[in-house]
This record gives sequence, structure tokens and C-alpha cells, in this order.
Amino acid sequence: MTFSLPKAATIAVLTSTIALGACSKKAPEELPPPPVTTPTPTATPTPTAPTGPIVGTQGHFQDAVGRSSVIYFDTDRFNIDSSDAAALQAQAQYFARFPQLTFTIEGHADERGTREYNLALGERRANSAKNYLVSLGVAPNRIRTVSYGKERPVALASNPGAWAQNRRAASIIVN
Repeated sequence: MTFSLPKAATIAVLTSTIALGACSKKAPEELPPPPVTTPTPTATPTPTAPTGPIVGTQGHFQDAVGRSSVIYFDTDRFNIDSSDAAALQAQAQYFARFPQLTFTIEGHADERGTREYNLALGERRANSAKNYLVSLGVAPNRIRTVSYGKERPVALASNPGAWAQNRRAASIIVN
């Protein structure tokens, strides 16, 4: 059995074959020159920006002095004991390194007692911490005091552990 293609189909096959033959790649007569190697400059390490809190922020202060940013008091007391003195000395050293900073000492009390009594006690606690820092050489015009009394507790329970955490003076960076 012989199979014959119609004349138009034969022409289409021949045209496709010729077209594909024209698309075949030919080797160039001359190869391009090899790329010129230029010495690559050695990368100089770029200084990295400091990581962590920025100087003059509360985070930087707390990183520098740790738990010493807050001092704690006994019930109905505002005197500076030996552990408070050590914490305030760490603060004084920080403030000596950064004399441009101003800060606030917040006085706090636990929930027991009247609002007026706790505001007055918080004020005595803040002033006690301020006076100690001034005695260590921190300029008094850099320190502001404020009393929150029992209005801003850090521990919300009504037990001796929570009360102990709330009887405090906290140093807060202003700028």
C-alpha cells in the first residue's frame, strides 16, 4: 500500500524542513577573546552599628545598672540601707559617665494606708534616693522626684511579697 500526501501537505513539510535548516547554528569564524581578569578589591569590613539600646534610654540605663535601677524599702520606712546604697552607687557611676542625662526618681508605696499617707511616704522615699545620689556627686538639678504613692503598683496581689515589690524608688531616664 502506498501512501501519498496531497501536494499542499508535501509543500508544507518541505517548507518546514527548509525553515528548520536555516535556524541551525553555525560556529563563528573567530572566537571572542577571553575575558580580562581585573583584580577584585579586597572587601574592607564596614563598621557595624552598635546593637542594643541607645545611650540615654531607659533600656541602656537598665542594661548598665541591672536591677540597681530600683531600690526597695521596708514597711513605713524611707531610709537607705546597705543594699540600697550599693544600687545607688551603681546609678551614680552611670550618671557620672553620662552627665547630659536627666532623670526622675519615682517614689512608690504598697496598697496599705491612705492615699495621702502613701503619697507622702513615696515622696520621702524618692527624696531619700535623690539626696543619696547628690551626696555621691550627681548634680541635684539633673534629678526630679515624683510620688505615685500606691497608684502604680508593679505587683497586683495583696500579700507580703507583692507589698515588698511595691515599696520602691525607681530611677527613670528622662532624656
